[in-house]
Amino acid sequence: MDILYDKVEKPRIHRNYRPVNLTRKTMEEHYRNVLTCMKEQKLDALMIYADREHGANFAYLTGFEPRFEEAVLVLHTNGRVYFLLGNENLKMSKYSFIQGTVLHTPYFSLPYQPMNPQNRIRDILHEAGLEDGMKIGCVGWKLFTSAVEDNRYLIDIPEFIAAAVKDINKNGQTINASGIFLDAGEGLRHIKNANEIAHYEAASGLASACVYQVLEALEPGKTELELAGMMDPMGQPTSVTTIVATGDRFTDAVVFPRNKEVQVGDRFSVTLGLRGGLTSRAAYVVKEEAQLSEEEKDFLKKVAVPYYKAAVTWYETVGEGVRCEDIYLAVDEVLPKEMFHWTLNPGHYTDNEEWSASPIYPGSPVILRSGMMLQMDIIPAVPGYAGVGAEDGVVLVNEELAEQLQSEYPRTWERMQERRDYMIHVLGINLKDGVYPMSDLCGYLRPFLLEKDKAFTVLKEEA
Repeated sequence: MDILYDKVEKPRIHRNYRPVNLTRKTMEEHYRNVLTCMKEQKLDALMIYADREHGANFAYLTGFEPRFEEAVLVLHTNGRVYFLLGNENLKMSKYSFIQGTVLHTPYFSLPYQPMNPQNRIRDILHEAGLEDGMKIGCVGWKLFTSAVEDNRYLIDIPEFIAAAVKDINKNGQTINASGIFLDAGEGLRHIKNANEIAHYEAASGLASACVYQVLEALEPGKTELELAGMMDPMGQPTSVTTIVATGDRFTDAVVFPRNKEVQVGDRFSVTLGLRGGLTSRAAYVVKEEAQLSEEEKDFLKKVAVPYYKAAVTWYETVGEGVRCEDIYLAVDEVLPKEMFHWTLNPGHYTDNEEWSASPIYPGSPVILRSGMMLQMDIIPAVPGYAGVGAEDGVVLVNEELAEQLQSEYPRTWERMQERRDYMIHVLGINLKDGVYPMSDLCGYLRPFLLEKDKAFTVLKEEA
């Protein structure tokens, strides 16, 4: 594979992004799916914990995530539902897609808020139908995959809740059931319908459009704060810390944009993640190689080009029916781990959370299916050089799903088709059938950020 760095047509940046709400039909499908999994696993009850940062599993059933506080949803196999909510989330229960009994749980409220009624956690959970001798599944936000622990009994919810459950259920089983939502092969959250794809595509596309604003505006003398202010996500919730960083990062332990000016030769990174997708770019603030320090002048050859080859390999390998181990091996062949020091799995699922789980690991048996949303996430770390990155996401769509998107969400479908055509016909990245970009910048990388008309492409072989 030969990579060309030259002038290239810029991607079309869409400006008409509007949120697409999840429908009652989608949420009813979620509810049925969870009940089916509970019965298959012979669970008597499922207890789903949520807080402001870790609310996606809770929201999969309710449609909302707790603000400020914590919350627990208890679901029984007979369909009974209980909401354990703090003071400021009590009112949200009436907006939930599934309805049930609300149990006021002030323990989930902020410190020094009123603690009435004065009930023990154990008593509230018992009122929610939890009894001794049950098989109770606990869902936090993490599915453990340790080779040396019994992962079933690693419970990732606060101890004051877990201890109360175990106290009630001394003679039963209390296990980690996060796999219902997050198992790499069978997790419910990893397969999206047309409504969900449209919902997430709007946010993913908006994130990419915001990052593009920064890339176009980037100039020496501008501050990180100025550039960050150009990214307007229209109030949509972020899924990761927003990054606009020039030069040395994390000075004085600051991880957010600072009042620091961009200078020629700086290492630069920008990232915005909204619930549905993340776009990230990392490169140098230069117009040409001559502006790099003597030690970094071979950045293109040593780091950027090998990285882009790996990114292209990833995009050209993913597709419905592909074994995830093959994606891992393909990336490792092009960008050997021992030379380029990447440590994370090269790609993962994404939705409400930027990284919900990853099926792409050594020996992975997972086969990719239609409806899966994946983020290309390869992070080389070559000593002496800046990082380079071009993270974005794709979705896998079979013919039936494509017809639904085209019929029900034509604007979503049009954007996805335009991006796919750009990647194939302009960037030279040969996507498999059914692979659709969720970002306006998918595959687009400028290694020298001040040269705004140039980017990498795959050199097409002459017929």
